[in-house]
Amino acid sequence: MNNELKPGIAGEASVRVTERNTAMAYGSGLLPVFSTPAMIALMEEAAVACTEQYLEEGYSTVGTALNVRHLAATPVGMGVRARAELTEVAGRKLTFQVEAFDDREKIGEGTHERFMILADKFMSRVQAKR
Repeated sequence: MNNELKPGIAGEASVRVTERNTAMAYGSGLLPVFSTPAMIALMEEAAVACTEQYLEEGYSTVGTALNVRHLAATPVGMGVRARAELTEVAGRKLTFQVEAFDDREKIGEGTHERFMILADKFMSRVQAKR
């Protein structure tokens, strides 16, 4: 495993709220506001951005756990930015503190876990399920 993956490194991801990532579109609610599933995906994207440059060739990460709170609604047209900071490395397990902000305020926070995996080995197991 890569020795450069240490607590304190961070990554970000951003998106603009459109009709396509609202609660109505995701089926996670009835209102035209940024959906919780879209916020979670953005947090995961930030965690991937945090680690991708440090992974050894052939490795990737997969999400295994999320514990997040969606704190505030965001209307269509606003920008949303997620930030993930690596807080713990325990063997192949990576733990992140994640946050999301719209153009006005913090809209989400929580923790996220990912595991480092050998991509080919992982995909072989997935394909074996067929």
